[in-house]
Amino acid sequence: MKLRVSAVQYHLHTINNFTEFADQCQHYVKIAEEFKADFLVFPEFFTTQLLSTGDELGDSLSISKLPDFTEQYTELFVLLAMRTNIHIIGGTHVLREGNKLYNVAHLFYPDGKVATQKKLQITPEEVSDWNMAAGDDLTVFHTKKGKIAMLTCYDIEFPEIVRMAKARGADIIFCPSCTDDQHSFHRVRYTCHARAIENQVYVVVTGTVGSLPTVESMRANFGQAAIITPNDIPFPPKGILAEGEINNDMVITADLDLQLLYEVRERGSVTTWRDRRTDLYPDWR
Repeated sequence: MKLRVSAVQYHLHTINNFTEFADQCQHYVKIAEEFKADFLVFPEFFTTQLLSTGDELGDSLSISKLPDFTEQYTELFVLLAMRTNIHIIGGTHVLREGNKLYNVAHLFYPDGKVATQKKLQITPEEVSDWNMAAGDDLTVFHTKKGKIAMLTCYDIEFPEIVRMAKARGADIIFCPSCTDDQHSFHRVRYTCHARAIENQVYVVVTGTVGSLPTVESMRANFGQAAIITPNDIPFPPKGILAEGEINNDMVITADLDLQLLYEVRERGSVTTWRDRRTDLYPDWR
């Protein structure tokens, strides 16, 4: 099966209201629609742009206010997915459950269905600055174009999580990310390549660019989208189907062939998935 994926390098800047946010999102979705994408992924924490709209005193909103936009956010992306017939990974959005905040990836299906995946690994900064809580369950999502998983930023740095996703059938890992400097960016990027090699899967990663000068912890962003493959023939030698220009506002697109994954898993120059030593360490199936 072949499919086309697009990834947004989302430009963060101060806005005045939800309509400006919606217009920017619609712009990116229209680009993906023009390229006839089957999937489109937005970055982690891109909805923090809504915090820059401010309160009645003109001060930016705190992270605890972000869940107040959930209904508008959901309605917007349900409409966009249904209108364009694209599976949209709406980056991540902060949800509140009881007295806890969660960083949650959202999958909007073309038929109006919405699925979610809480971030499983929370960075020290997310805990100290925003008091985020970790999710405790991994889901692999079935679509008409194959099985996917949504693992957010820090999640991709843990091999066991991606191994679990592959064991449950995922062929594509979508990785919404948000990093503020080159060190954190490269940690995510390098581990995306490692996970693609280890599990012989595709990884689609993207991040935020631009700046939110008035929003705490979002003043700096360093991002680049990439569509990553295993490092084997018939894939590109560097394992990169497409990548954006660092810190530029743009959308990248590439075609994925799932049959190629199945072939390299059986007859590649290395067969890392088949050769795992389950006699020494357990399989997650």
